[in-house]
Amino acid sequence: MSEKAKLQRKPQRWSTRKRVFLWTLWTACLLISVAALVMPFSTRQASLRAQVGDVASQDIVAPRTLNYQSAVFTERDRREAADAVAPVYGAPDANVARQQLEQLRSAVEFIDSVRADTYATLEQKIGDLTALQNVTLGRESAQAILLLSDSAWQNVRQEAIVVLEQIMRSSIRQNRLDEARRSVPALVSLSLPQDQATLVAEMVAAFVAPNSFYSEAMTQAARDEAAAAVPPAVRTFVTNEIIVSRGQVLNEADLEALQQFGLVQPETGWRNYVGAAMLALVAFALSALFLRFRPQLLDNIRELTLVATLFVAFLLVARFVIVDRTVMPYLFPVAGFALLAATLYSSQAALVFSLVLSVLAAYNLPNAFDLTLYYFFGSLFGVLFLKRAQRVMAYFWAGAAVMLAGAAVLVAYRLPLASTDIIGLLTLLGASGLNGFFSASLTIVLQLFLAQWLGLTTTVQLMELARPDHPLLQFIMRHAPGTYQHSLLIANLSEQAAEAIGADALLTRIGSLYHDAGKARQPHYFIENQVTGAHNPHEDLTPQESAQRIIRHVPDGVELAHKHRLPQRIIDFIKEHHGTLVTRYQYARALEAAGGDETQVNQDDFRYDGPRPQSRETALVMLADGCEARTRAERPKTDEELAALVKSVIDSRLNTGQLDDTALTMRDLAVVGDTFVTGLRGVYHPRLVYPDLDEKTLNALDAQPALKSFPPKR
Repeated sequence: MSEKAKLQRKPQRWSTRKRVFLWTLWTACLLISVAALVMPFSTRQASLRAQVGDVASQDIVAPRTLNYQSAVFTERDRREAADAVAPVYGAPDANVARQQLEQLRSAVEFIDSVRADTYATLEQKIGDLTALQNVTLGRESAQAILLLSDSAWQNVRQEAIVVLEQIMRSSIRQNRLDEARRSVPALVSLSLPQDQATLVAEMVAAFVAPNSFYSEAMTQAARDEAAAAVPPAVRTFVTNEIIVSRGQVLNEADLEALQQFGLVQPETGWRNYVGAAMLALVAFALSALFLRFRPQLLDNIRELTLVATLFVAFLLVARFVIVDRTVMPYLFPVAGFALLAATLYSSQAALVFSLVLSVLAAYNLPNAFDLTLYYFFGSLFGVLFLKRAQRVMAYFWAGAAVMLAGAAVLVAYRLPLASTDIIGLLTLLGASGLNGFFSASLTIVLQLFLAQWLGLTTTVQLMELARPDHPLLQFIMRHAPGTYQHSLLIANLSEQAAEAIGADALLTRIGSLYHDAGKARQPHYFIENQVTGAHNPHEDLTPQESAQRIIRHVPDGVELAHKHRLPQRIIDFIKEHHGTLVTRYQYARALEAAGGDETQVNQDDFRYDGPRPQSRETALVMLADGCEARTRAERPKTDEELAALVKSVIDSRLNTGQLDDTALTMRDLAVVGDTFVTGLRGVYHPRLVYPDLDEKTLNALDAQPALKSFPPKR
């Protein structure tokens, strides 16, 4: 059954027993998945237990060549780069310069007032100047200032302000304050006499103050920038190189190297179990929510159980073989599960379940993120390329899609790494190619066995059944050639109708080829196998006996199908293509023999055992069979008559309830009718009636060449 038909099927009410089974299946898969994530084979690294400070009891060598980014060395290098950054100071603060200039002006104004005091003696003035705040003037300097002429003092005063303003424009840190004060004399104008220049330098030096201060935030930002500029430290070990020597005390770098090689067995605590349980729970909750919104997928318990079993099997094998491996994770065909689920169950479910499997399979591995994407994108592209898989090559195209998607993920995540070498990348790309091939091959092989065991119908099986050399088709061809040709016509009609309404066209075609297989056991009872003008064996039988011979071809076909191991879905076509209809011709003969008294004729003696069609595909074969039989018998002369005949057959099947158990809509039936009219018109179109010609004319025509001769060469 096609996936669209599954989704269109109305969800049935589930019994308590079914609900209990579904919850039990979900819980069992969840518990097994959690166990798969925490079992020793899934978390193994090595038999060595070590921690920083332990003494190595033996030499530990590298089992393989490995390049990895050392977090320990990277942190060390970045810490050294940060420590090498000098403290960062802010820009000169102009407010400090203004404050110091203001203080200098106040000081010189005070000196002006002292110099202008005519009542104080020289000693009193010297005492006033030496007591001046913010500047310490010696007795000699104070006396020198007082003895300067007014013009000389004005020069000193003006130069002091200019020099202080000049020096305060530069950056002055606390630890370089003395250096700044010592540089003051060099800034004094050379036009001043030495004694005045000395006074200027002494006054200015007293007012020089720090104007650039240490910034913790800027310093930390500079350190962070320096640390970020340090590239990751890559550490390399070659095969058999000693990682840790015997007697060596393990440090953080040694322990990191052992962990990179998977040579340290981590402590398994309750956190590991809780983490694995939470991941599995949320993943299975996703699958449960998906199925809740697609309840049609839960109708077939057998298929769901098969997919659940495959999921658990793939997860257990994956956790057993890919942990602590380098190339094996990229060889493991997780996409094979997705292709199997899409083939045996549902494409939509395959995408959701493959996402869950990808996450769980890669859980807690060193490259878990890119490996998860590698698995999921491969599965996604594989399922999308597989589509309905009506050809075996579709599986290999799906495998190619798996390969290309995986290769793209590898290049995206491995190529930018400095530790990736070309040989290693090419090895993984080769593994991706084999992964696609393994996934496609595994899908083809497993679905053959699983479908045969569970009675499912797969595309590969259908393609095998379509081969003309199939034993049952050969049996029909040899014993009932007319039935075989009739089946081919029905196959063409029903296949076109299935494509038009979105049903499973391949399944419909194959079911059509085998729907009348039972006629090959007694072919002479069916009109398409009788020679024109030969004796009809039905003339020697009563209507009831004749009807039983006709009806018998259904159970005979079922027996032949079981003998040749046909899938149940093909057997359904044999059982359902007549539904519970009545053999009209024999029933009409019986009524005629009874004088038209319906009470004298038991209608059930002329009725097929059924069941009625249970799917759109078997219903299409029933409709095509009826339309073809009526058209062959009545030979409508116009398109209008043909269309009316087809509509009559469809209405008859609809009114008698033969289509009640299918998902066909009135729109579907209208499309099917138009398709049948087009197909039957091409087979039973009217032919030209040629006029009679006399023998002389015929001989003259025969004497003419069939083709005009080419013109002679020049």
